[in-house]
Amino acid sequence: MSSILTVNSLSREFKSGSKTLTVVNNINFEIEEGTSCAIVGPSGSGKTTLLGLCAGLDRPTSGEVILKGVNLNPLNEDQRATVRNQHVGFVFQTFQLVPTLTAIENVMVPLELRGEATKAVRERAKQLLEEVGLGDRTHHYPTQLSGGEQQRVAIARAFINEPKILFADEPTGNLDTETGEYIEKLIFDLNEKQQTTLVLVTHDLELADKCDRIIKIKNGKVDEDIFTSNKEVVS
Repeated sequence: MSSILTVNSLSREFKSGSKTLTVVNNINFEIEEGTSCAIVGPSGSGKTTLLGLCAGLDRPTSGEVILKGVNLNPLNEDQRATVRNQHVGFVFQTFQLVPTLTAIENVMVPLELRGEATKAVRERAKQLLEEVGLGDRTHHYPTQLSGGEQQRVAIARAFINEPKILFADEPTGNLDTETGEYIEKLIFDLNEKQQTTLVLVTHDLELADKCDRIIKIKNGKVDEDIFTSNKEVVS
């Protein structure tokens, strides 16, 4: 298998008054295509910042991210947005749906940004909503949907452009246990069906154990890198 994501000497610093906070500190790893990886660690350890850097949502202070063979560092925001639209799906803990759009319109957004507002796109969006159990909610607005339903719309939206890699930031963090388990199954089922690489941030160690690999972050650094299939630990 080839690498879909390579992180080299990645660091991210933030200014806080006269102090400099190093949130991500010289991190290195590669993730192979078609695999699943959980990034875990205590609150404030830098895992969400790391995920945003990997997805090209933020720029590093130093180091580089190579996503699907493209070095993100030299790219401007429009160019990074193009790479995300071509290769990336992202599921946020807070759903990030557009409140003025219906469920089906929210799902269509990534392909509409490509200029593909066609009947086929609408049919694809409808099919994805049916796959996530919302075939009867296509014309409901986010305020008319429960938290679990909104997250299912967000997952359908993340998969409509058939991403090569899906980033998920605490995808079950705002959901009750039963709904969270349903969302977990949905992500892994769609991930397997579309052969999408999965990288997720989670506090849930049971969810992390379902992934092929667990990267533990502590104080902005990789504390442990475990391949769960054989419990191999990479130092």
